Amino acid sequence: MSWKDQHARTDIVHTVLTRAAVDPDSPDLFSGIPGLERLFGGQDGLLLALRYRWNLHFAAKMEQALVEGNSAVDVYLELAAEQPALRAVLDAQYRRSHAASEAMAR
Repeated sequence: MSWKDQHARTDIVHTVLTRAAVDPDSPDLFSGIPGLERLFGGQDGLLLALRYRWNLHFAAKMEQALVEGNSAVDVYLELAAEQPALRAVLDAQYRRSHAASEAMAR
């Protein structure tokens, strides 16, 4: 991957997080983003990258929490406060996939 592609991926992530700060449940959250398909393979690839980003930050904070004696809940709440748009995107995706699973089960 070239630096140009890496910067374009970063721009896409920032675009989605900016949109999510306004409305994480928007049906247009991933619409009209140039390069999304090519650089992430579509919405699902971007969601995987966002989840990976969350997990990396969470793991780093957990290492520090173990030293300081903080709980996983404390770490989660701290990270959610630091990155509310990221958490909102992931939560909205969970709600959508959970609702779809329930609908399929009926």
